[in-house]
Amino acid sequence: MQNRSGLTRREWLSRSAGAAALSGQVLRSAPSAPVSPVAIAKCPTYDEDLVARLGKMFDQIGGMGKLVSGKTVTIKLNLTGSPSNRYPGYSPNVTHWVHPKLVGATCHLLGRAGAKRIRLVESCGRPLDVFEDFIMDAGWDVKAIQTAAPLVEFENTNTLGKGKRYSRLKVPHGGYIFPAFDLNHSYEDTDVFMSMSKLKNHANAGITLSIKNCFGTTPTAVYGDDSGVDEPNEKPRGGRGSVLHQGKRQPPKSAPQELSTTTPRQDGYRLPRIIVDIIAARPIDLNIIDGIESAVGGEGPWIRGSKYTHPGVLVVGRNPVCTDSVATAIMGYDPQATRDQIPFVNCDNTMKLAEAVGLGSADLKKIEVVGVPVRDAVYDFESRWKGNTPA
Repeated sequence: MQNRSGLTRREWLSRSAGAAALSGQVLRSAPSAPVSPVAIAKCPTYDEDLVARLGKMFDQIGGMGKLVSGKTVTIKLNLTGSPSNRYPGYSPNVTHWVHPKLVGATCHLLGRAGAKRIRLVESCGRPLDVFEDFIMDAGWDVKAIQTAAPLVEFENTNTLGKGKRYSRLKVPHGGYIFPAFDLNHSYEDTDVFMSMSKLKNHANAGITLSIKNCFGTTPTAVYGDDSGVDEPNEKPRGGRGSVLHQGKRQPPKSAPQELSTTTPRQDGYRLPRIIVDIIAARPIDLNIIDGIESAVGGEGPWIRGSKYTHPGVLVVGRNPVCTDSVATAIMGYDPQATRDQIPFVNCDNTMKLAEAVGLGSADLKKIEVVGVPVRDAVYDFESRWKGNTPA
């Protein structure tokens, strides 16, 4: 697996000793870190009865009625890149986007449980696209999803969108990097927030799961490369490299600034901490990880060496740290691995950073796993990435 600068894993490892010094903070488990059950199910294809499969998993973790009945539910989807970014022979829905059939099944179950409104959101890879146009270009049946529940909406959260102002959400623990974030109204104007992510690697964060998925809540109008100096740029065109990945510049003066500009300007240090700050400011109430089909070696086809893979699993949980820890173990990794261990060879472990501020436990011994045991669901990502096992 290579990072965005093209480094090989061997090069990452050669730098790991120096990179470890960038951590700057000792990671200790917070005594109050909450724990909640995580459900695992085998699911070989998207043609399975996903409504029945997901419905059983929801029941295994306590049911959806009390959580969503009469409420607005916002679902942050994992739709990284644009519809044209594809592995040869595969739709993005299969490899690095969550699948529309899974989205539709989720909407149906939430509607059946009494959700008043369901809003599907993502800061789309084409920042100014209407959300529906963006997903239709990847082959989504928008009408089928709209009719899966009584009221389903869509919003591209790169800009103000349908809101009149940005919602300022504060980080309760004070923040590793940012004390607060200015986000699209959808992340505040909701009763329940869900992360629906893909089971895959990430070049700069090791893994892409529930927590990393929420990096995409940040609007490029505010945190983009071409955001304004004083105010957001409501016609953004670029990504978030300068502001969030490398910290080469600050967001507009209208938005909360970094706590310190003397911390390392290295994405393996910054990304895990920023992501933890985000999920602390906008807590996740439910996590669904799509591991039916996926990608290994990176988060999308722009990562050299990444490729299609087929884990055949679904993971569902209420607490994002617990859910991601179980999913990490399914991938064949240690959820408590340190920075110098695979898959965190060039970055800090997001789950341990989250655990340290009391957002959840990364200790598998403390997490109740229901459904399929972890040992029966393990799918060795590292072996498949290296080619030792067929993808």
